[in-house]
Amino acid sequence: MKKFMDENFLLSTATAENLFHKYAKKMPIIDYHCHISPQEIYDNKKFKNLTAAWLYGDHYKWRLMRSFGIDEKYITGESTDYEKFIAYVKSIETAVGNPLYHWTHLELQRYFGIYEVINEKNAPVIWEKANKLLAQDDFTVREIIKKSNVKAICTTDDPIDSLEYHIKLKKENDFSVKVFPAFRPDKALGINKSAFVDWVKKLGEVSSEKVDNYDGFLAALESRINFFHSVGCRVSDHALDYVPYAEASKEEISDIFSKALKGNGVTIEEETKFRTYTMQFLGKNYTKLGWVMELHINAFRDNNSAMLEKMGPDTGFDSINDSSVSYSLSKLLNSLENAKSLPKTILYSLNPNDNYLLGTLIGCFQGKEAFGKIQLGAAWWFNDNKDGMIEQMKALANLGLLSSFIGMLTDSRSFLSYTRHEYFRRILCEFLGDLVENGEFPNDEELLKKITENICYKNAQNYFAMDI
Repeated sequence: MKKFMDENFLLSTATAENLFHKYAKKMPIIDYHCHISPQEIYDNKKFKNLTAAWLYGDHYKWRLMRSFGIDEKYITGESTDYEKFIAYVKSIETAVGNPLYHWTHLELQRYFGIYEVINEKNAPVIWEKANKLLAQDDFTVREIIKKSNVKAICTTDDPIDSLEYHIKLKKENDFSVKVFPAFRPDKALGINKSAFVDWVKKLGEVSSEKVDNYDGFLAALESRINFFHSVGCRVSDHALDYVPYAEASKEEISDIFSKALKGNGVTIEEETKFRTYTMQFLGKNYTKLGWVMELHINAFRDNNSAMLEKMGPDTGFDSINDSSVSYSLSKLLNSLENAKSLPKTILYSLNPNDNYLLGTLIGCFQGKEAFGKIQLGAAWWFNDNKDGMIEQMKALANLGLLSSFIGMLTDSRSFLSYTRHEYFRRILCEFLGDLVENGEFPNDEELLKKITENICYKNAQNYFAMDI
């Protein structure tokens, strides 16, 4: 029987152990999609205790606690941080099979040197030891990032954001990790949202463009894209809960935009036409600047309306959607390709049933612009567990080119979540090791080294073409 989470955790073959310990383990990290705060990086935040580092804003952990029957006051409510920590320990102690069980122990091991199995009995000792370390000067946000061997971070930023903290970080001489913005124009596409008109007004203000018609709106978006580019942005991100595709003339889109600007609702068909034309415009600009476009598809958000009213979005009440993807996504990519404006694109679906759909679709639009121009994105959100990662890699290997894969991302709000890259790398090495040990791939160490290092780091380094 193997020891619990020892140095060969998740590695069952000699080949897997060799690939991980000699190559994957030491590779740097490019965290090309996350939700951490650039201000907290600039301020070099120190966490007052383990709860602040672990539980604040982490809806993965909140969902687990709710499943255990924990009262909301011990999750996001008014209870003390220690009470919240104990509540989480009660939840995680029996979370057999949940990736959070492994992530929690990896974080304790890698950042705090705590190798005990966490439970209610030793929770007070773990609390005290972790908090003592967090109080030290080498446990600030920047030090945690550097200890994690991170070379670059892409945050998630609204087009109207000033990017002041990214600009300040660019001027820092004592922090070598590059922190880039990522362009997230979801609110620009949310023409049916109640906040759309106010957001458009702010877009005009920050871009110094007169946004009283659709041409002005597009000019303002282009202005913000160029501004983001000047601050180092090389990637956009879109939360497409459904993929829009409905062709329309610019005149029709202009009328739809004017209708919305007057506070009048638009139909779903009009919304889809507006989103399609605007996505095509954005794709053209991304292509011109050599950006990567990320499309996150098939999330079903804010299912619990009572909790949405109480707590707002992104608090753990989202799920997997099963909307149809193939037709509209194919048509959208094809329209961009025909206009010679299809950028490097990463496709993620929250529904794992879409793996093979996306795995075949990416093969239809590859190009010379990059090794693996169109990517099947890493197992995302509810799928970034052992089974989800294996199934994503199997689909990509079966249908395309696993060796072109740009690897893992954290998609996290926590500065301690870089251990998820280790988790992914161990699973990757186990996957490759199984193929070798089963005689399905040659035991060519030089070739395996190249594939492993590329997927862990080098493919992303080349794909995003960032200044790092």
